[in-house]
Amino acid sequence: QVQLVESGGGLAQAGGSLRLSCAASDRTFSTHAMAWFRQAPGKERDFVAVITLSGGVTYYANSVKGRFTISRDNAKNTVYLQMNSLEPEDTAVYYCAASSGYSGNIEGVDEYDYWGQGTQVTVSS
Repeated sequence: QVQLVESGGGLAQAGGSLRLSCAASDRTFSTHAMAWFRQAPGKERDFVAVITLSGGVTYYANSVKGRFTISRDNAKNTVYLQMNSLEPEDTAVYYCAASSGYSGNIEGVDEYDYWGQGTQVTVSS
């Protein structure tokens, strides 16, 4: 079983940057696609970005495209989310997730087998 632990959240000003990290406990990390989701108060958990096993392919939600970058280091069992040009609307709890394989929509929460506990990101205007 893969355990995921996020870090790097905090408070940033609009226009600023934060880098989130998600460390996996198991070396099978490299066999899982990794994604970031976020959930604002009172809202559903939304897809942010995903990266394939080797890191060769990435895909982003339209709301973060061009501002956020997902990457992974399989040697360190870690996935990252670099967030630039932050906006107050980016305020949410950010979760990393791991998928051993997809049966449908890669943006769907049901496609992911393992989740971290979340890290809070707050962007002030």
